[in-house]
Amino acid sequence: MSDKLYREGKDYDQVDTKVLREKMRKTHPLLTFDFDEQSPGEHWVTVKSPEFTAICPFSDYPDFGKVRISYVPDKKCLELKSFKLYINAFRDVKIFHETVTEFIFKDFLDAVKPKKAKILMKMNPRGNVKTVCEKFFNC
Repeated sequence: MSDKLYREGKDYDQVDTKVLREKMRKTHPLLTFDFDEQSPGEHWVTVKSPEFTAICPFSDYPDFGKVRISYVPDKKCLELKSFKLYINAFRDVKIFHETVTEFIFKDFLDAVKPKKAKILMKMNPRGNVKTVCEKFFNC
């Protein structure tokens, strides 16, 4: 990330996701706890964060949205406090909506290793345009 003055239409760089992933895994890891299924059937868990914030790489203004992850646990469930801290760590990160959806989902899949999962990112409209990103995983 540069300290130079942002110029609309000239500075489209988002954060280097490889560098960000290393940092996030050290400072804000997604934690899990053991899941012990008690009955037959698909057990779906949904976690939501209604206050996602990141920085738009085009305008340098904050982007606001909501994150929802639904999953069928295998042996682990997502620990909620670590999820909250992880999501809040994006507050000052310059990243595109599509990229952050991929980023969060990969980190979630790596940590939880669910049977099935889906992520839904609903970003608030800006300039009369709303972004919704969805991704599904079936093992």
